[in-house]
This record gives sequence, structure tokens and C-alpha cells, in this order.
Amino acid sequence: QVTLVESGGGLVQAGGSLRLSCAASGRTFSTYIAGWFRQAPGKEREFVTAIDRSEIGPSYADSVKGRFTISRDNAKNTVFLQMNSLKPEDTAVYYCAAAPAYRGYCGPYDYWGQGTQVTVSS
Repeated sequence: QVTLVESGGGLVQAGGSLRLSCAASGRTFSTYIAGWFRQAPGKEREFVTAIDRSEIGPSYADSVKGRFTISRDNAKNTVFLQMNSLKPEDTAVYYCAAAPAYRGYCGPYDYWGQGTQVTVSS
């Protein structure tokens, strides 16, 4: 069992930065793929980025490439999402998720956090 708790969301102006954190419980979390998803009002949840245990070759949605960076600290069971050059269209609830490594970045993801709101003003 893995429990995920996101933090770090908030209100920021366009062009600004935020760093989201996802704290995980469960001794096997370091072996899982960790991902970030987001859901804007009236839209479906979409993939943002994911990373495996080795941190080699993370995957990013085209909309965030070059602006967002995912990383993880396996010793602290924490995953981070550094978001730079934020745009109003990045406004959404951001969710952390975890999937067994054998499923790859496409998942499906078994565990989800409660989400953290990110609002980017123009």
C-alpha cells in the first residue's frame, strides 16, 4: 500500500515558478514509477510527467517540456515537480500517482494523492 500527499500548490503570476512535492508512505515506493497528472476545470485529467526509480529518461507531455522538471529523492520517498515559466493554461489540480515499474510510464497507476491546486494568473 502506498499513500501519497501533495503540497506546494498556490497562486502565481504568469512567468513565475512553483515546486510541488509528493510525500509517499510505503516501503516499496522507491521501486514504483512516480507520475504527475493534472485536471483543469471542465477537462479530463491529463498526463504531465513521470519518472522511474533510476531517474533516467523521464517522460514529459509536450505542453510542459522545457518548463517542468520531475525529480525524486528515494531516500525520503518524495517526488518533486519544478514548474517554471508558468502559463495560465497550466492552471489545474495537480495529482501525484504511483505505478508498479513493470507497467511503464503509461500505467495504469494504482495510487493517487488528493491533489493540490495550482492557479496561474495572467
